[in-house]
Amino acid sequence: MTRDRLHQIIFEADTPKGKAFDIALLIAILLSVLVVMLESVQSIQEEYGSLLLALEWLFTILFTIEYFLRIYSINKPLKYIFSSMGVIDLLAILPTYLIFTFPNLHTLTVIRSIRIIRIFRVFKLKRYIRGAYTMQIALRNAVPKIIVFLLSVLLLIVILGTIMYIFEGLGGKNPGFQDIPNSIYWSIVTLTTVGYGTVVPVTVIGKMIASVIMLLGYGIIAVPTGIVTAGIMKTRKNISTQVCINCSQEGHDEDALFCKYCGSKIHND
Repeated sequence: MTRDRLHQIIFEADTPKGKAFDIALLIAILLSVLVVMLESVQSIQEEYGSLLLALEWLFTILFTIEYFLRIYSINKPLKYIFSSMGVIDLLAILPTYLIFTFPNLHTLTVIRSIRIIRIFRVFKLKRYIRGAYTMQIALRNAVPKIIVFLLSVLLLIVILGTIMYIFEGLGGKNPGFQDIPNSIYWSIVTLTTVGYGTVVPVTVIGKMIASVIMLLGYGIIAVPTGIVTAGIMKTRKNISTQVCINCSQEGHDEDALFCKYCGSKIHND
C-alpha cells in the first residue's frame, strides 16, 4: 500500500475504508478508556487485574502501531508529531510504557478519551466541523481583545482590593482583609460571582463597594462572550474533512484543491 493511499485511510473520513478505520479507532479508544476506569475500582482490579492489564497492553500496542503509521504516511512527520492531535496521540500511549518507572502515571491513559473528537470527522457532521473551525478562528482573532480586557479587569481588581483593604482591613477591623493580597483574592471571588462567603465586608463603605463589584461581575462575564460572538459572525466558511498530506493541517474549504498553508494538492476524490 502506497503512502498516499495509507494517508487517505488514516487521516481522511471521506472514503469507506477511511470511515471504517476511524470508527474502529473510536471503538478501541472507548474500550481502552473503559478498561482504565474499571482498573480504578478495587474489587474489579482484584478479580480481573491480569485481564485488564493484558487488554491495556493490547490497546497500547495497537495505538502505537497507529501512531507510527500516521508518522510514516505524512510527508512532513514533524508537523504531525508537534501538532495538537499528534501530542495527544503520543500522550495516549506513553503512560503505559512508563508504568514500570512511574506506576501512578498509568491512570493518565484516560487522556485517550480526548481523541474521541475524531468522531466529528468520522460521521462527517460537517456543521460541527464547520462550527469547531469557526470557533477556533474566532477565538484566535479575539485573543488580543480578550488580553486587553483581562488586563483591564486585573487592574480593576487590584484597585478594588486595595480600597477594600483600606476600609475593611486597616486597624484589624476585619480579619478577612488583613492584607492587600487577601483583599484582592476576595475581589476576584466576588467579581466572578463565585462568592464563597468565607470573608464578608462589615463596614458600610465596604458593603457599598462589594455591591458595585457584584454588579460589575455580571457585565464583565458578558464581555468575552460578546467579543467571541462578534468574531464568529465574521467567520463563516464551509469546511471539509480533508487533511493535507504534506503539513497535516485541517480546516480547508470544501472546494479547495490546494492546501492554504503549504500549497500541496489536496485529495478530493
